[in-house]
Amino acid sequence: MRRLTLTQQEQSRLQTLNLVLEGRMGVLEAAGVLGLSVRQAWRIMAAYRREGVAALAHGNRGCRPANAISEEIRQRVIELAGTRYAGVNHTHLTELLAEREEIRLSRSTVRNILVGAGIGSPRQRRTPQHRCRRERMPQEGVLVQIDGSYHNWLESRGPWLTLLLAVDDATGTIPWALFSEREDAKSYFRLLWGITQVRGVPLAVYTDRHSVFQPPHRAFETLEESLSQGRGRTQVGRALRELGISQVFARSPEAKGRVERMAGTFQDRLVSELRLAGATNMADANRVLWKYLPGFNQRFGVPPVQSGEAYRPADGDLATILCFKYYCKVARDNTVKYQWHTLQLLPSSERRSYTGVRAELQIRLDGNMGVLYDGQVIPSREAPPRAEVLRSGESTCTRPLPVLPKCITDNFAYERVATESLARRLPTQQIWLRKPSPRQLRRWEAVQAAKLRGLSGRAIARELRISRDTVLKYLAADKPKLISIQQ
Repeated sequence: MRRLTLTQQEQSRLQTLNLVLEGRMGVLEAAGVLGLSVRQAWRIMAAYRREGVAALAHGNRGCRPANAISEEIRQRVIELAGTRYAGVNHTHLTELLAEREEIRLSRSTVRNILVGAGIGSPRQRRTPQHRCRRERMPQEGVLVQIDGSYHNWLESRGPWLTLLLAVDDATGTIPWALFSEREDAKSYFRLLWGITQVRGVPLAVYTDRHSVFQPPHRAFETLEESLSQGRGRTQVGRALRELGISQVFARSPEAKGRVERMAGTFQDRLVSELRLAGATNMADANRVLWKYLPGFNQRFGVPPVQSGEAYRPADGDLATILCFKYYCKVARDNTVKYQWHTLQLLPSSERRSYTGVRAELQIRLDGNMGVLYDGQVIPSREAPPRAEVLRSGESTCTRPLPVLPKCITDNFAYERVATESLARRLPTQQIWLRKPSPRQLRRWEAVQAAKLRGLSGRAIARELRISRDTVLKYLAADKPKLISIQQ
């Protein structure tokens, strides 16, 4: 016969009933001690005389509950959590089981099943610390936090990528995001282009002190010098100023914690979505990301305090704002140079010669280049090669450079928008690749040799008597290439 184990309450009832049977306590007094009615005390007393100690135990003891999860579903959840949905947190796993496997369970049930099987949540949480909540901005578009997250998004299926993320401070939604190879100015130009096309121009952006947004302090000695020369801002900072966007710098990661936490959420959820979709490259990852954003915003967005939005349309052509701008002095032969580029400026109706003027060189995101003076585009073409190049027998290569990939979705194709804007402002140009001159080869070899000796960029510039920017240009080149423009 199975031995019955009584709880502490049942043992107290047994002692009271024994006192009643022995005549040392009446039923009315026992009902008061047990906290029961007199009728219930008589029922328990009758059952105890009839069945003994077993009458004190609940009738459902040892029976399986009617609403219990079947062992088959329990094993199925454990199997999916360890194979197909490995690395997915408990909340996300609960949603995936309901959407993809038709297994509808609560989050606590899924957690109890996995914890009972020894499978803990992959999400590691810090020890809670005291903090104060910062009030959100009252309206959409007042403040947008942007940041980059370098992570193994594709796991072992592809290269490491950087997710450039923008979070609206008022609603916590994602105006735009994209994957890029690195966190650089060109990638942030593409991010700003997407935000402007999808939502509009925000009033302010909240960023960290990355060199993309803020130049190093050693670049300029005084504030007056940087302002007088029109410098002191990065390319992204200059584009934000032209768009009328205020730039706010964070002094710690916690200051822009909304975008930091959002990046952690994407590292937890989006990695699983990319794996389930089978993404293996940056183009596939962007397609999955852009398809995932609407549902994510609907799931995690909050309503703003004030109705309406502060986003506004862009003033001017985005192709001429979200680009790289450099100021260069026109040489006596009416040519301008930038890195390996050499452009021959042609005479126009307004001016026949541009010798000595300070022109603006624009490098667009689609690879096209243009030279402007007083806001007017100067016609240009590829500069003829020097005599030393012709004497060396090196000819121009006619292989065009590869076209940059699209940075916006099919609904907002960057190449289509950029082509339409360029057709109105710049003459048709093509980019060609040409071999360097012997002088450029000798200088490149000298810089590389000095680099092997362990010299710094400043020491190399002092030894070869060239500028530090030129040294950095040769150090960054794997092999010398000369890229020029042909009209």
